[in-house]
Amino acid sequence: MKRILVVDDEAQIRTMLTQMLGQEGYEVHTAENGEQGFALVGRYSFDLVITDMIMPVKDGLKFIMELVRDYPDLKILAISGGGAIKAERYLTMAGYLGDIATLEKPFKREVLLDVVKKRLNPE
Repeated sequence: MKRILVVDDEAQIRTMLTQMLGQEGYEVHTAENGEQGFALVGRYSFDLVITDMIMPVKDGLKFIMELVRDYPDLKILAISGGGAIKAERYLTMAGYLGDIATLEKPFKREVLLDVVKKRLNPE
């Protein structure tokens, strides 16, 4: 069973992604921000991290930079609905940090699951 970490400051998004991914047979863990997420990555072995870009305490960009530095083989999917800056700008910055998939909120279930499958099972 593949293990996925969902990091998002919105409880609604965490719940939705946990249900969606759980229905597909993934084991899902959650965190509210990059700091909590990084602690979990140190404790468990994840196959994929799905992280929001705009969060309090530690945002997605800092979180991704730390993941890329300390866990270079970890698959990452950055998601964002934007904020002060448009979502695609945040996601473009994430893409500069390495082999990182990006998805703009809101997204359709099928689109998310397709990206997750591709990240976990690259051809």
